[in-house]
Amino acid sequence: MPRFGIAYTAQPLDFGALFGREAPVAVEVGSGMGETTARIAAETPERDYLAIEVHAPGVGSLLRHVGELGLTNVRVVQHDAVEVMRDMVPADSLAAIHVFFPDPWPKLRHHKRRLIQPGFAALAASRLTPGGVLHVATDWEDYAHHVLAVLDGTAALRNTAAGFAERPATRPETKFERRGLRLGHGVWDIVFQRR
Repeated sequence: MPRFGIAYTAQPLDFGALFGREAPVAVEVGSGMGETTARIAAETPERDYLAIEVHAPGVGSLLRHVGELGLTNVRVVQHDAVEVMRDMVPADSLAAIHVFFPDPWPKLRHHKRRLIQPGFAALAASRLTPGGVLHVATDWEDYAHHVLAVLDGTAALRNTAAGFAERPATRPETKFERRGLRLGHGVWDIVFQRR
């Protein structure tokens, strides 16, 4: 954590100083146990990755993967993703935002807790560079339709597909995806681009 962790602060980050180079930056929202984030970072060393995760075991697991793979292009913030995106990520600074298998909050009374809501979509769009990509994946069909509707309603974003996207080869299969497939769920990728 002293080497790769970043404390939450209500100040915009300087990505060039943070990573020691100028490179496209992607944010991994809810990096979970970190295996997917570490794999993506290892496969695309030309990009830098800011992982946001609230749970300490996930942060620790991601840092273990980073160490085992000798990665230098990952930094981690253990804090609420909305606050990090709002306060620490500069406007027009990201090449991509990945939200892979967020908590679906399946009960109707909990839907307001879902991350992908109009306010977050507008915030995310404002942090992308023009042409930057917001990629959401879920194994909950009703959440997939909700995400598609929310992002379709975000003026700064345009869908890269006619509805749901094919799973991009750049997104590794995740633990949550494998579990969902075992349970008979489908998997939906939603890929929008900043106008």
